[in-house]
Amino acid sequence: MSYTIGRLAKLTGMPVKTIRFYSDSGVLPERERTASGYRIYGDEDRARLELIRTLREIGVDLATIRSLGDRRLRNVLDLHLKAVETQLKSLQRTRAVLRATLGRDGDPAEDDLRRLHALSRVGTAEMELLLDEFVDEVGGGIEARHEWLADMRDCMLPELPEEPTTVQLDAWLELAGLLADEDYRESLRRQSKDFWEGDIDIEAWQEANTQVMREGLAAAQAGVEPGSPESAVVLERILAVMGQSREEMLRAFDEHDPRAARLWELVSIIQETPWPAEQTIAYGWIEAALRKLDG
Repeated sequence: MSYTIGRLAKLTGMPVKTIRFYSDSGVLPERERTASGYRIYGDEDRARLELIRTLREIGVDLATIRSLGDRRLRNVLDLHLKAVETQLKSLQRTRAVLRATLGRDGDPAEDDLRRLHALSRVGTAEMELLLDEFVDEVGGGIEARHEWLADMRDCMLPELPEEPTTVQLDAWLELAGLLADEDYRESLRRQSKDFWEGDIDIEAWQEANTQVMREGLAAAQAGVEPGSPESAVVLERILAVMGQSREEMLRAFDEHDPRAARLWELVSIIQETPWPAEQTIAYGWIEAALRKLDG
């Protein structure tokens, strides 16, 4: 069945002006005109107008609707859902900051305004991009190091809860700043260069690290005092596993950038997981034991 633009307007309840705009902008593709130049529409156009109205009501932009001729509706709606969810998370972050700010007496402090401004610029998408840049830059052209960092990437991307606390929001912003810190990136590249450029068996190294962590954690949890004769025995087992001397292992602790531990602490704060983590406890005990015996 064919309809004039006036008839189509009555059937759909949509103003003639709106239908003409959709036609002129390509959202409603033109199909036919009379000899006098008047547009003719059909049932397909009527159905498409209903779809356009629905999509516009849920916020889909005209450019996306225009592209529907080349894309499945399901794919368009899936992309729109992801965009809406991202917007909701951003609004939830802003709401949390506003609630915390208004919950205190007096006018907002400078920190409150800074937090609001920063959060408008650092959402999940921005954090994803920061992490990609971090992995690529710290990887520094060494394939094995890049692959290892890529495997760690998801662990470094915590998800903010729907109702984040001010502490979690501050941790989120600090994490973004740390990942973007050029000095920190350079420090990681420099410290790990010799290790990753060497002839290393990654599986054997990971297995040794796991064993060392278990030894250190067991000693810490058992209350073995760093510097005691018992701790010396544990350290000898650890050094044997790592194939290092006390001096070599202590030098590694001296050269370790403390910002790496802070990164994982920030992730823990955002995720609300226990801190310090078991690995941090284990290596903290090992370092303390080494320094006691060295002193």
